[in-house]
This record gives sequence, structure tokens and C-alpha cells, in this order.
Amino acid sequence: MVNLIIDNMKVQVPEGTTILDAAKMNNILIPHLCYLKDLNEIGACRVCVVEIEGINRLVTACNNVVDEGMVIYTNSPKVREARRTNVELILSQHDARCATCVRSGNCSLQTIANDLGILDIPYNIDLPRADWTEGFPLVRNYEKCIKCMRCVQVCDKVQDMHIWDVANTGSRTTVDVSLNRRIEESDCALCGQCITHCPVGALRERDDTQKVLDALADEEMITVVQVAPAVRAAWGESLGISREFATVKRLVAALRRIGFDYIFDTDFAADLTIMEEGNEFLERLKNRSTSKFPMFTSCCPGWVRFMKTQYPDMVDHLSTAKSPQQMFGAIAKTYYAQLLNVDPSKIFCVSIMPCTAKKYEASLSVMDAAGTGRDVDVVLTTREIDRLIRAEHIDVTTLEEEEFDQPLGVASGAGVIFGATGGVMEAALRSAYYLVTKENPDPDAFKDVRGREGWREASFDIDGTTVKVAVASGLGNARKLVEAVRKGTVDYDFIEIMACPGGCAGGGGQPIEDGKELAYVRGEILYGLDKINNLRFSHENPSIIKCYEEFLGEPLSHKSHELLHTDQKEWALYEKDEEQYGKYGKQLAYE
Repeated sequence: MVNLIIDNMKVQVPEGTTILDAAKMNNILIPHLCYLKDLNEIGACRVCVVEIEGINRLVTACNNVVDEGMVIYTNSPKVREARRTNVELILSQHDARCATCVRSGNCSLQTIANDLGILDIPYNIDLPRADWTEGFPLVRNYEKCIKCMRCVQVCDKVQDMHIWDVANTGSRTTVDVSLNRRIEESDCALCGQCITHCPVGALRERDDTQKVLDALADEEMITVVQVAPAVRAAWGESLGISREFATVKRLVAALRRIGFDYIFDTDFAADLTIMEEGNEFLERLKNRSTSKFPMFTSCCPGWVRFMKTQYPDMVDHLSTAKSPQQMFGAIAKTYYAQLLNVDPSKIFCVSIMPCTAKKYEASLSVMDAAGTGRDVDVVLTTREIDRLIRAEHIDVTTLEEEEFDQPLGVASGAGVIFGATGGVMEAALRSAYYLVTKENPDPDAFKDVRGREGWREASFDIDGTTVKVAVASGLGNARKLVEAVRKGTVDYDFIEIMACPGGCAGGGGQPIEDGKELAYVRGEILYGLDKINNLRFSHENPSIIKCYEEFLGEPLSHKSHELLHTDQKEWALYEKDEEQYGKYGKQLAYE
């Protein structure tokens, strides 16, 4: 242990502890911008500088370790003056029009500037300007970038995609798409991790809330909205309500106040996905000699994009099953339109997703099973629906719980855990066991696929057949796993991969709490909801059973294939959608 003094307080911390962590351990908060533990400890912003007795220069707290007897001042006059100057210099190259920024009120730079009492910037304002592809699901505002390098490090070290890099030199230094590419030409998986790790508003999702408001105002349109599993574990975070209070039933109440005609649960479609994907897996097992193994899950569009850009020769290992989002859209505009006895073109289908890649997925040309255009018309992230709730002036603290509409609002606990890493695998194995043995397993029999490890594996006995499975989350882990499969060093039958660490619970469309990784906290909420659900198997969902009896016939039927499956090789990776993207290269409004 090391003994030292921080702000006149005697403290003791383990050897090798950084000054920043030593202060945090003792409830002394040192402001910082660029720091991300174990990822970005470069001291680039110089906001975390502290004064050490006996050393003439100030040092950064994030990447300097404590020494025995060290005396540290975190907020001395010398420190405050330097910190203020550093922040003022950052602001001189930052678009500080906070009122029009998506991160206003949730911005580390804004908070630090306010805390320092900065009311004016004494330096010339010099904002960088650059083109961006209008309408691309991921939006970069060069004028807001503070060159903290977080996006670069997350994309490189966690996702292993290397989409971002430093461009130019000197005062012109900025962060841009690597290799002098346009974003739509890159291999970006649209996971959105760069957005959730940006401390300011330099990166955000494309805002589609106005499209939803327009549809809600159109009296001829029937608005249908689906709520993804992981959204229920996070939607209340940015609205200031506790996780215990922010139930999915209160979100249903908020959506009714907004004006949606029908509110359904994507978990219904998750159960449907299990029926299709689980049966597909069993069919491959029966025909192992002619089938591609291992079979990969296909419900994560970020992962599917990754597979198509990085390993195109392995695309036929992906399940042909669409994601729950797209299955829901197809069912809403066929089966549900039939139940309502309405023209499918009159149904406007909205998804609320924890994901930015879902915006891209919904625009693909193959996602038109109903033949009326997009099966899912608009995708909103969790952040967007929270902004929409605020825009509608809904006091969420007064909301009473309300139920989903029927029949697409019934879901099992197996559908709920889709939002956590390993959840798809666990749900599939529960139903696969039943389909083979005609008996339900213990609902928690496959919990070995749960966990925080980025790559996990397990083996299970299903009626005398050993099924070897693996689960990975985060594209860096996905790459390691796929490479191991290619080299033959591992042997699996079934693999689940999610693009975001922790799965959809840590998705790129979830609320941002700077410096905190909440994926596994949210994931535990989903497992808790599964535990208390009276229905824990997808194959026992009465609405799923009825949908097959009345409409689909059976899993893997001709109609199921038409509506719920796709050839992953069929669609082009870089489809240009004029409606969504407009003209490539057009400057955004802020420029």
C-alpha cells in the first residue's frame, strides 16, 4: 500500500494506482474529458491536471501513478487556472451552441465549463468544417469534436474495426473516417459504440422523430409501435426515474399518450425468431453433411454487417432467420393487417430499439416481405424515444402501468432475455430441447451461456446429442472467435454473436451516462424479468401458437420462409437508399 496526501486528506491506496483513481477511491472527483479506463489514458485533454508538491509542472492524473509520501492538490489556484485555460482552448474549437445539441444537459464538456464558471471564450473561434453523408444512420459533427480520441480507441481496441483515425496536423488536427474514406464506403458496422463513448455531441444517431410525428398526425395511417427487449431496462435512465419505476408497462402508457394506435412487444417477435431459428438449427443438425456449421445467429444487424464486410465467404453460416424487428414488421403488415381487415399500406410500423444498426437494417431492399415498401418504416433508438417523451411534455413520474395490446403483445421470458448477451442462445436451447424431447427443460438449464466474458462456450446434452455452443459480444471478440473457427482450433455447432459488448443492453442507441458501462446492469434486469415471467418458453407463447395455426402454418413453412427468412447473400452491403440518405456528400444543415 502507498500512503499519500490528497487535498490535505491522508489516504492509503494500492501500489500502481493512478492519481485519478486514488482520488476517486476517497470521494475526491477530478474532472476529465478524454479518459476511458483501460482504453484511453493518454492525457490528451489536460483537464485532469493536478499539482504535486515538489514538482514544478502540473501532471495529468489519469496516467500518472501515486508514490509514497506524495502530496497532491487537485484544485489549487495553479490547477484551476491551467484547467480553465485548457477548457477555454477546447471550447475555441468546439461548436458551443448547446441549446441545439443532442447532448445538452448530458455533456461532460458542458458540465466542466459550467463548474469552472466559464462565461466567455477569450480565444478566436476556429471550427473545422467537413462533408458528411446526409441521412446516414450515424452522424458526425466535426464542429463539436474535441479530439479526445475516445471513438478511435473504442473502435480500435474493443470493436477492432478501425473506422476512425486522426486526420491533418497541427491546429487542423481532427478525427475522421480512416484511410480517407467516406463513411458509407467504410466497413462501419453501425454498432454505435463510438456514439455512446463520445463525451460531447460530436457523434449521434440520425434523428427520425419527425417522421414518426408526421405519421401520428396523419389520420389515415394506423401507427403500430414495437418495443425491443433491452429498451425496457434503460428507457427511464435519461428521464430521471429509477429502474424499479421505469417498467415497460409505464413506457406503454407513455407511448399511448404520444398517440400510437397499437403498442406491441418485440419480445413476441423474439419468440417467433426462436421458433424459426431453433427449427432451422435442428434441421441443420439432421442434415449435418450438407449443412454449414457452425450456424451463427442473425438477429444483430451490426454483426451481420461485420460478417459481410470481414468474412464474406462465411455468410452462408448465418441463420436465414430475420431479426425480431423485421419479423415483427412482416407480421404487422400481413397477419395483423388481416386481423384488422385493413390495407397493409395504411400501417405505419415504428420500432424502438437500443441500436443504431437497426436503422440501416430496416432500409434494406430485402426487408419488404409484405410488398408495401419497408416492413419497418422508422426505427427510433432508446434515446430518441426519450427525447420524444420530453417533447410531448409527459410527466413520467405520474404514469400508471398499462398493458401491451393484443395479440402481438404477449411474450415469454425467453423473448425478454434476447436483450442480454447469451440470451438468444439460451432461449433457443430451451425450445430446441423441447422440440427434440417433447419435454420442457429446467428454464435455467442453459444458464452457463450467461456471463460477462466476451467469449464464452458451453456444451449441453439434448437427448443424447452433445451440442457445443459459443457466445460472444463485442466485435473484437467476434473477430477472435470467427478466426478460431476458420483455423479449426475450436469446434462449435451454434454461435450467438452481438456486435455490442454486453449485447443489446449495451447497444449504441441506449442512454449515455458518461464513463459508466451499464450493459450488464441492464442485462441483469432482463434476466430478472425472465425469472418472474409465468411464461418462460417461446414455444408456449399462446399468441405464437395462434399465429402459426391461423396464418403461418408451421415453422419453416413456405409462408414462414417468405415472410420471416432471407438469403443473407442476396442483399448488397452498400445499398443506396435515396429516401434515407439523399445525395452522398451533401453538407448537413449545421455546416
